Amino acid sequence: MATATSSSELPAHPLAAQLAAYAHDLNFADLDAATVERVKTHVVDTIGCGMGAFDERPVRVCRDIALAVQGNATIIGTYRRTTADLAAFANCAAFRYLDFNDTYVGRFSVHPSDLIAACLAVAETERRSAQELIAAIAIAYEVNCRLVDACDISTRGWDPTVMSPPAVALATGRLMRLSPTQLTHAVNIAINDHVPMAQTRVQTLSDWKGLSDAEASRNAVFAAMLARGGLTGPSPIFEGRSGFFQQVTGPATLDVAAFGGRTNEFRIHQCSLKRYPAVIYTQTAVVAGIEVAKDVGSLDRITAIEIATTRRGYQRTGSEREKWTPETRDTADHSLPYITARAMFDGDITNETFEPHMFRDPKIRAFMQKITVSEDPALTARRGASAPTRVTAILSDGQRITREVDYAPGFAKSPMSRGDVEQKFRGNVGRRWSEQQTGAALASLWQLERIDELAAFLGTLVVQAGG
Repeated sequence: MATATSSSELPAHPLAAQLAAYAHDLNFADLDAATVERVKTHVVDTIGCGMGAFDERPVRVCRDIALAVQGNATIIGTYRRTTADLAAFANCAAFRYLDFNDTYVGRFSVHPSDLIAACLAVAETERRSAQELIAAIAIAYEVNCRLVDACDISTRGWDPTVMSPPAVALATGRLMRLSPTQLTHAVNIAINDHVPMAQTRVQTLSDWKGLSDAEASRNAVFAAMLARGGLTGPSPIFEGRSGFFQQVTGPATLDVAAFGGRTNEFRIHQCSLKRYPAVIYTQTAVVAGIEVAKDVGSLDRITAIEIATTRRGYQRTGSEREKWTPETRDTADHSLPYITARAMFDGDITNETFEPHMFRDPKIRAFMQKITVSEDPALTARRGASAPTRVTAILSDGQRITREVDYAPGFAKSPMSRGDVEQKFRGNVGRRWSEQQTGAALASLWQLERIDELAAFLGTLVVQAGG
């Protein structure tokens, strides 16, 4: 078990070395059938999200920059290839951009599927098997989620993507077949110079909200490459006098022996898929808002709406005035008042919900002025993979109509079936692929562990001109 240490002592077994040993020793054979299925489910969902965002302007910018350099890693949706680190960047940008990919809720929320892009890029470049890819993805999820469980960034102004570099460095370093010592230095290098600020997710949100994890992954892949070349990094990176615990998170404890594998369950089973393309803290609000609207009937009867959420939900989605007047997609999909209002008016939240004319609609903006958002400590106190919300409509006759929801469809306690995942995938792919191409892609992805040549498979995911 690793814990924070005083600045005058050095740990006998630094956490980075413990994580490196875990990643080095984990193999596909250590994954049970349910975990392999879960990894495949998240890969299917993530690639679908990437196809849905393929034509978005920021995604095109990232793709064009990556394609300026030649390499051996596929930019998904094209026949073209770039270097592993730039493919990780461009593909993660697509996977993440719509805010539709998966989420893990611990002390705060992260998107572990962001890290799949780096694993795909390095597995293809290194010509690793699909089974090695699956094991690497399991490593990335496990390390990312366990760090989120152990570390607190909520009061120190850092971005949640600070937990991605060590996870990606270990997963991709494993695919590079680094030694435990090299893996340790990959973690050291990845963390030391890649600590992102939480300004990414406050006030008016920019393109970077959907790209910060792509940059974290790019840096982590490069760190693993540097470690393979023999470079060393600052140590002990977690416990040091000016290390991660001291500077970033405060004291933390991680028991690596309890990580997934053999007899321990992997954290990927506690990750949630999204039914709606918006931040996790709003998923239950959508369900609650739709139910309230059905009971109310005419929304003109509503004089006020009270939304209660968790502390983190309040901080990220309802504590800033910009959330009542969103001017960017990125602000709108992190706005609890906007998303709840739209859900009540439209009965759903889709990618089209975040078109500029939708979040600038005067009717919606006027309705949002009836909404207040606050933290309910009782909701904050609830543990587990939930993001509870309570929506209360106060009517002109004084009547109060309330719905409280702990888990939205797709949450770990209410998981999507294969059919649900495929329906979401098809909705994201849309007309970019023919029905034949979509069906073939799904069939291959559900048999991912049996794919012989990753590069050939990724080449089948191309978006045809005019598609």
